[in-house]
Amino acid sequence: MIVADRVTGAARGFIQQIRIAHSAWLKVACACVALLALPFVFRLDGRAHADWLQFVGRFHPVLLHLPIGLIVLVPVLEMAGRTRPALREAADFVLRGALALALPTLALGYMLAYGSGDTGTTVSRHMWGGIVLCIGLMLCLLVRPVWAAGGQAFIYPALLTATLLALIWTGHEGSSITHGSDYLTRYMPGRLGALLRSTSTSGASPDSFYAQRVDAVFEAKCVACHGGGTQKAGLRLDSYSNVMRGGKDGPVIVSGKPEASMLLARVTLAPGDPHFMPAEGRTPLTSDEISGIRAWIQSGGTATATNIPGGNPADGRADDRAEPAPQPVGDYSQLMPEILRMETGLGAKLVPVSSKPSDGLILRTVDVAPSFGDAQLAQFQKFAPYVVEVELGRTAVTDASFDTLKTFTHLRALHLEGTSISGNGLAKLSSLTDLAYLNLSGTRVGSQAIAPLRNMPHLRHLYLFNTPAQSSEETSRLHENESAK
Repeated sequence: MIVADRVTGAARGFIQQIRIAHSAWLKVACACVALLALPFVFRLDGRAHADWLQFVGRFHPVLLHLPIGLIVLVPVLEMAGRTRPALREAADFVLRGALALALPTLALGYMLAYGSGDTGTTVSRHMWGGIVLCIGLMLCLLVRPVWAAGGQAFIYPALLTATLLALIWTGHEGSSITHGSDYLTRYMPGRLGALLRSTSTSGASPDSFYAQRVDAVFEAKCVACHGGGTQKAGLRLDSYSNVMRGGKDGPVIVSGKPEASMLLARVTLAPGDPHFMPAEGRTPLTSDEISGIRAWIQSGGTATATNIPGGNPADGRADDRAEPAPQPVGDYSQLMPEILRMETGLGAKLVPVSSKPSDGLILRTVDVAPSFGDAQLAQFQKFAPYVVEVELGRTAVTDASFDTLKTFTHLRALHLEGTSISGNGLAKLSSLTDLAYLNLSGTRVGSQAIAPLRNMPHLRHLYLFNTPAQSSEETSRLHENESAK
């Protein structure tokens, strides 16, 4: 009887273990199917979907180093556990912790890509690498108990090795998104470096203005987000054909019309604007680089022209010398206590251009743009003589703001993009003799409204992308006159 009871108990235990194993395999199989279906249910289509997804997803790089460290630690503990069994027991705990952290890390990364509209080969590879890595960890957890009990000597080590290789691949693709695909090979010396470095994909004549000036700027400051690996908004800037093709929102270059070219509009926004490019805190384009791109677009945006009027750096410097030096605005130091009180009450900021008070102030409204209107702008009129740049992009200002803006006598740059102004009263800005930059993109300004700006002595940069005036003949003539100055 005793022997029979023992046999019966052993059989029950064996049956229970089989049931547990079947249950575990079923759970892992369901989890694998869900992970593999994720890219097909929520496709990375190159469009931004939600700001909150981007906000949460940006914690992906904060979390990802934790599962990486734990995954690397597992084989170390397994090998050390040959002589110290306690370390092998710890390996199981570390492996479970790695999976527990890898799954939310994958979720955050996918939320970041889906929310911000990231797409491209490198993004896809990084995504699939993360999925394979999580599946590998789950399979390792399933087969490890059998291996630890002395059975199936090769399956678990093989799966763990494959998981480590998936980790290396995924990490490489992730770093390529952040630093570019040639980050490791860019400065590699000798023939090996020449062999591994990717060749230029400009698609233009090597000695053309585009290849020498424009493509060089895109390669240095744009392709990290708009290249073969990552294509935010479906836009690639790594070859001439891709540049002219545009992205999800349409063409970004309109040949012969810089004022209608979305690319130029984005790189000339105020740095605090959410649509400013390059994004993510990357180095902005210099004035010479912007002037070169503008001259290239104005000349027709060709892939073969080698000499473009106004496109040479020497020409730009000559134009700069022709402009009078900015006049000092006076010392506003005694007004600083009042300026600080204004910032506290209204949220908008008066930021010094430099440590020298005579260089003036910049009015920035990006933090309170939706609630900043004509009444709030009027409260800054007291500081008007000291303000040299006003950033009102996407604020609630109207045409009534021109009555206040005309008192900013030292104003050199004015951002009004994305506002509801129609241009009624725009002629009041004609008295601002120092105004050199005016961005009216995304407004309702028509060609008649901008006609009075034709005689402004120093207005060199006027942007009218996505306005009724952008394709008018009068606009084209105005910019021809600007190029001749």
